[in-house]
Amino acid sequence: MSATTNSLVDKKNIRRFALPGSLAAVAVLGSAMAFHGMGGVHAGAVTAAALDDQSVSSLSALDQDMERLAARVTPAVVNVAVTSRGGAEDDDDSDGQAQQQIDPSQIPPQLRQFFGLGGGGGRGQGRMQPQQQPLRHGVGSGVIISSDGYIITNNHVVEGATQIKVTLHDRRVLTGKVLGTDKLTDIAVIKVDAHDLPAISWGDSGKLQPGQTVLAFGSPFGVLQFSVTRGIVSAVNRPAPFSSDARTPGGLIQTDAAVNPGNSGGPLVNAHGELVGINQMIATNSGSFAGASFAIPSSTAKAIADQIIKTGSVHHGYLGIAMNDVTPENAQFFNLTDALGAIVSQVSPGSPAASAGMKNGDVITSINGKPVENGSALQVDVAQMTPGTKINLGISRSGQHQSVNVTLGEYNKDKEVASNDGDGSGKQGNSGKLGVAMSDLTPDIRQQMNIPANVNGAAVAQVRPGSPAEEAGLQPGDVIMEVNRKATASADQVASNIKASPDGKNVLLLVWSNGGASYRVVTPNAG
Repeated sequence: MSATTNSLVDKKNIRRFALPGSLAAVAVLGSAMAFHGMGGVHAGAVTAAALDDQSVSSLSALDQDMERLAARVTPAVVNVAVTSRGGAEDDDDSDGQAQQQIDPSQIPPQLRQFFGLGGGGGRGQGRMQPQQQPLRHGVGSGVIISSDGYIITNNHVVEGATQIKVTLHDRRVLTGKVLGTDKLTDIAVIKVDAHDLPAISWGDSGKLQPGQTVLAFGSPFGVLQFSVTRGIVSAVNRPAPFSSDARTPGGLIQTDAAVNPGNSGGPLVNAHGELVGINQMIATNSGSFAGASFAIPSSTAKAIADQIIKTGSVHHGYLGIAMNDVTPENAQFFNLTDALGAIVSQVSPGSPAASAGMKNGDVITSINGKPVENGSALQVDVAQMTPGTKINLGISRSGQHQSVNVTLGEYNKDKEVASNDGDGSGKQGNSGKLGVAMSDLTPDIRQQMNIPANVNGAAVAQVRPGSPAEEAGLQPGDVIMEVNRKATASADQVASNIKASPDGKNVLLLVWSNGGASYRVVTPNAG
């Protein structure tokens, strides 16, 4: 089990969460005004009368709508308590999800029962047996999607679980069984032995627009079960924030509905009470809600859940490319008039994309006739398709529109679905416009920097602080493969091509970094 069952925080921003000794009191500021005279309150002071129903009819109507909505959804929300055994080596998962263990000493005695730790806290309680891995307890949320006991949650809530207890809204506690999980999308399905359960209906996340009202349900901090918060859709189609794996599908829903540790796996619903997202993570420096929550869209969650329920496993389509979004800054280098589409920055050898003849610099503009807004959207579409699916991609190559047919392969951990992101003696060449020192790719440098044989260009040896190269994110160990769409074979060639670019004009670099290639737009120094 991943210890993130009580946390939604990315590991780069994680802070240990300690429950307070008591619930924080809310200070209410009164608005009554007192007039002070010689002896105290002025005799003429009056208490403001309450507003009548007609004066607040719009607010009252909104409140009633929200009450009906919450009452309709809450019965389908569940609390998921997970137990597992794990050691310290489990604290860092390859999926980039934060790992956090509940420290019993930080939980007040009156709350320990909610974490399966007992309420006494007496001496010797919780002491581990010799040579036995410690028990881990975590709490997350879930939502019933079928009346016969299917529940959807996050993979990181149930990962590695040895025991799952599901608390329903009517306070029944049932034993849950993990039916299947998908680490790539962070979706899991739990099954409980029950019938006639209140289930939620699926909504269309593709129809969400920034500004729409949404409600988030779950168990913040693990103990505040069946809570609801209200907010709006802040943005749609967000890439996975802070992810260290470029293969992680994006398309996330960003909201300002308050979500905290323990809300993982809970539902995000629209104004009709339809399930449009599964709460997954928050962006925070404190470990608690800071105004930006992220949910997996229902289009992704439903496709994965359907596969799990039907087969018990998930198979993702595999295209075999790395991509950049088209932006106003890079569009001109690809003869594009609109900043829409996905730029192919790398084609994996032997991949379905390579077999179909796709090349670096191709711009994917449509998939099966549907316009491609950016790389994240294409990435989500491909990940939801099954291996063997035949797709048609509309591409722009050197300004010419073409159509490419591709048969998707199958994703595995060693492949990418479609990810969105000197001389022979070692003499270094230098490009003053960029602020980098470069070296030719000698065998020694390839081995030292772990650069594959199929990556050609010039290795970045140094990056000057505050330089255009640093602004563009270049770092030692990167390889500059192209300058302004022209392949480069040496440090001198990179420097020469950069020097030849007109002053004041941006330069487009194709950069290999951390196992993948991406296009970078750099504004060089003059001279």
